[in-house]
Parts: sequence; C-alpha cells; structure tokens
Amino acid sequence: MTIRFWVLGIFFTIVLSFVNQFFWFRETPLTISVLVAQLLSYPLGRLMARALPDRTVGVGSFSFSLNPGPFNIKEHVLITGCANAAASTAYAIDIVVIKRVFYHQDLGFFPSFLLVVTTQCLGYGLAGMARRFLIRPAAMIWPSQLVNVSLFRTLHEAEEIRVGRMTRLHFFSIATLCSFAYYFLPGYLASFLSTISLLCYIAPSNKLANQLGSGSRGLGLLAFSLDWNYVVSFLLSPLSVPFWAAANIFAGFVLVAYIIIPIGYYNNFWDSQQLPIFSSALFTSTNERYPVTELVDANLQLNEAKYAEFGAPRMTFMFASAYGIGFAGLAAVISHTILYHGKEIVARFRDARSFDDDVHARLMDRYDEVPDWWYGVMFVVNAALAIVVCEVFGIDLPWWGLIMAVALAALFVIPIGIITAVTNQTPGLNIITEMIIGFILPGRAIANVTFKTYGYISMYQAIVFLGDLKLGHYMKIPPRHMFIAQTVGTFIAGLVNLGTAYLMFNLIPNICHEDERVWNCSNARVFYAASVIWGVIGPNRMFGSEGLYSALNWWFLAGFLLPLPFWLLSRRYPNSWVKYIHIPVLLGSTAIMPPAQAGMYTTWFILAFVFQFYIYRYRNDWWSRFNYILSAGMDSGVALAGLLIFFIFQYSEITVDWWGTLPDCPTFKVL
Repeated sequence: MTIRFWVLGIFFTIVLSFVNQFFWFRETPLTISVLVAQLLSYPLGRLMARALPDRTVGVGSFSFSLNPGPFNIKEHVLITGCANAAASTAYAIDIVVIKRVFYHQDLGFFPSFLLVVTTQCLGYGLAGMARRFLIRPAAMIWPSQLVNVSLFRTLHEAEEIRVGRMTRLHFFSIATLCSFAYYFLPGYLASFLSTISLLCYIAPSNKLANQLGSGSRGLGLLAFSLDWNYVVSFLLSPLSVPFWAAANIFAGFVLVAYIIIPIGYYNNFWDSQQLPIFSSALFTSTNERYPVTELVDANLQLNEAKYAEFGAPRMTFMFASAYGIGFAGLAAVISHTILYHGKEIVARFRDARSFDDDVHARLMDRYDEVPDWWYGVMFVVNAALAIVVCEVFGIDLPWWGLIMAVALAALFVIPIGIITAVTNQTPGLNIITEMIIGFILPGRAIANVTFKTYGYISMYQAIVFLGDLKLGHYMKIPPRHMFIAQTVGTFIAGLVNLGTAYLMFNLIPNICHEDERVWNCSNARVFYAASVIWGVIGPNRMFGSEGLYSALNWWFLAGFLLPLPFWLLSRRYPNSWVKYIHIPVLLGSTAIMPPAQAGMYTTWFILAFVFQFYIYRYRNDWWSRFNYILSAGMDSGVALAGLLIFFIFQYSEITVDWWGTLPDCPTFKVL
C-alpha cells in the first residue's frame, strides 16, 4: 500500500464514480469500466516511480517512502480493486432520485449518504462469512478473474518494441483521441447519428413503418447507430463479450422484438394498441398517464379511495413482456445451472468443504488473514446505521423488514457465490425481493424499493467483494490490504455518487422529465415504475388473481423448462452448435428493454461479430494486443467529449438546430 496506490487508487475512484454517475442521468447512459483505470494506472504508476524522489516522509510516529521502488503488479491490482468500487453507480441512488424527482420529497444529503453507504457495505460483512467457502478452495475458480489476471500479466510483461509496431499505450491514446473528436457529431452537432432508422426515412408518415423502424421508440427494424455511447449504454462493450454470448443476446432480441412483441401488440393483448409500442410509463384504463402522486398520501402510502377511482395501472405490451422475460430468466438460471453445472457444483462444493490447499492458498498463508471481527464490525455497524435510516428518516421500511432483507441476502450469498465461481453467472434477487415485500407491505413505494435494495444489493456487493478477493488470491495480495482498498473505494465512490446526483439536481432544472431529450433518466424512470407496480399497487393487484397481467406468472414455468430441450440436444449432439445456446443469457439481455432501446442491438451485434468472431479468429495477434484497449479508449474519449459538451454548450444553452438534431423518427407523433 504505497503512496502510489493511495494517490492513483483514490484518483481513479473519484473520476470513475463522478463520470459514471454524471452519465447515469442520460437517456443513454455511459459506463466507464474499471478497465480504463486498469490501463491508465500502469503508465502513471511507472511515471511516478521515475519522477518521485527516493525519500522517506515522516508524519508523527508514522513514516513512508515517496518512492519505494519500481511500480509493481501488486500495487496495480490494489489500485484496480479500489477503483472497481466506482465501476458501477450505487444502486441506492435510484431511491434518492425517485423520492426527490418523482415523489417530490427530498430525503436530505446526510440520510441519503447513510442509505448509500449501508447498502453498499452491508454485503462486505456477508462476504466475510462466505470467503472460506468461495475464495481459498481451488475448486472455486471464478473464471472472470482469470481474465483480469491475464491482462495484468500482459501489461507487466516487458513489451517487445519493434520498428513500426505500435505500443499498447500509443494505441490507447490514438483510440481515445479519435473517439473524443468524433463524439462531438452524435453527441452535439448531428444527434441523428445515434439512431438512424431507415424505415422512418422511407415512410416518414406511415405509422406502421415508424413503429417497426424507430430505433428509440419502436422495434428497430433496419435501424442502426454510429454512436458508441448509444450502442454500449445498456449492453456494455461488444468488444468484451465472447461471441457465443453475443449471439445468444442477439437471438433473444430477435425473438422478443420481431416475434413476441409484434404478435402480442398487433393482436391487441391487454388492449396494447391503445398504448405506445415502446414505453416504460404507466397508464390508466382511459390511456392517460397514471396519476401516481394523486394516489399516495404524504407518507407515500396508497390511498385506497383514490385507487378505487383509477384502478390498477396499464403497461405497454413491451414493458409487461420485459417483466415476463425477467420471470423466465430467473427461473431459467436455476434450471440451467442444475442441468449444465449441477454435478460440477456439487463436486466442487465437496472439494471446497475439504479445504484441500493448492499452491495459491499455501502462498497466501504467508500473509495475515483479515480477522473475522473486522467483517463483524463492518456488518454490525452498517446494519445499525441502516435501521436508523429506515426508522428515523422516513424510508418507511420497518426494522424487521430490513432484517428480513439482509437475512434473504445472507441466505443466498454462498449458493449464488458458488454459481458465480463456477459458471460466471450471477442470478439477481431484485424481482424476488420486490415481490416478497410487495405481498407483505402493499401500498408502500419507498419501503418496497428499499427492501429490494438491501436484499438484492447486499448479496450482489458481497459477490463483487468476493470476486476481488479471489483476484487478490491469484495475484498474492495481502488480504488486509485488499479489504482496506475495497472499503476505502466504496466509501469514496458512494460519497461522490451522491454529491454528483445533487449537483445534477441543481444544474438541470427539468432533470428526469419525460420531455428532457438528453437527461431524462431512463434508468430512474424504470426504477420509479417498479416502485409503483410492486410498491404502491402491489404484486397481487398486478400479477396475482386480481391482476390484468396474471398470465405472466406462467413465464416462470416456461423459463424453468426452456433449458431442458437444449440440454438434451447438447448431450445427444455434443459437438454441434447447440452446446452454445444459453437460455439465461438469451433471455436476460431483453429483460432490460426498456430502458434499453431496440436500435442498440443490431449495431452492437455487428461489432461483436467483427471483433469477437472475425478478428479474434483470423487476426488473433492484433486482437490479443489491442481489442480491450480499443474498447477502453472508445469509452474514455466519449466520456471526455461528453463532459465538455455539457459544461461548454448544453449548460450554457448553446444549441444547434437543424434536421440532423431532430429526434429519431421526428414525424412520428402518435405511436
């Protein structure tokens, strides 16, 4: 834990948490992956090792060296582990945003900070309980961390410099500069490049052509994009997904967008033709926007008299289908894991219980393990603060609800951790948690999303923490150092996330408003709709015996059974392409649509085909040197350009008005 670690780790944590939270409010968010910090910290660390003087600095009885020697791979891993806490925005920011923007009640900065930190750190205490089963045993492989190990070793191996051969750092700089310069076109001067919908241009006044062809408000037929930010905003980089997974994602999109949605919409299931074909908004039975704020009282609890007046909300067929696909995807993860990995998981769990040490474990024994009481204090302190948040600051979730949420997370940490460690698949608890509390506490919006956040994110954060611990295990990082790096990174990232959110509230008066073209908070709008569906109204009135959408419950059964025929075919034909069909991946990609838009998928798949199939197979030397670096450079250039565009042009209300800045399918007024 050198001075280089502290400077670079904190720097990249602040930068990533600010940039990712800043762009989170956009209709098409941009996420700067930790890969950027992983790549840039390497030359910066080496620069510090050359530039800093070899001098010892004393602070009281404590002293440290400004330059303890060459920049090494263990410092690099710690920097990346710290920054990884900022790679995704804190989930609890959604609660802060919808409470302030949609329910018009500001939670306040300090209570919001406690909410964010406790939701992010409770899982770390749970990770301490599970680490003996999921980290030390050699049977727990964690395939995703092997990719990181490979990249670290590639960066720290001496790169052979040949005449006319570009270094990785030089390539990264060029990619970033080109991405930066180009993004001024789709990001400001010619926004039509984000979604080019050919059918809209061919038949601009035809309703059917616009419904089928609009990339942002329709099904995206013959639509494509020339905007990296648009393409990767929800599906992440196509250069980092194996081609077999990309093929499953695109197959799932084709199945949903071109088969299921048209059949349901044009056959008028649930009176769907009275509503837009693509929207996450909620509507009344008379096809007007659902008046949520009129249905809740000052405590954001359902007013039964008002509910009797308006009835349950209506969803677009696409939005309702997204929930059905989510149900199916959750069930498919269970059955797929049992069928494809059941024996392997059982065998490795038995191996894990035997604690047979491999070379990694024996080498790690040279370091002091993190004491159990560190994890215990982390858990108890955050649980106590979480109870204070729920009971004192108007979150509306009773203390016993919080305990139930945390118990649910604790129950699933080890089973889901084993699945992740073996299969690289991490089933989420978001649907289950909101359904459980929706039945127990119907009519309470904020209580529902808070229970979901503590239940789902506590488990997810534990898995993220454990994954980083496994990386440290492979790279021989002292466990106490990794614990400190992740904890510091999480604390800083939560503070910066929240500060950035409040900054955006003040910078953009109409933030998250549906008429705001850029900053309309597509993620928060879906989270808000979920708070209404599962919280204000409750699952029984939406999906139960009283609900219009009760038929969606059959998707649980369909999803559970769907992997079975493909598993049987893969056993019958083990060398055929059938073995690459992965139902959870196929379903999971379209469960995020909306907020993901149909126009993203086609261009995303084309890029995946070019880089992850053609170049990977026929230009593998180039792919192994530059593929991931190109992805990081594209992200970095877009982020830098996006920040400049906002603060120089958009914040100053300097606009460009010509046909190239009109929205996708501009003549398409009524869907």
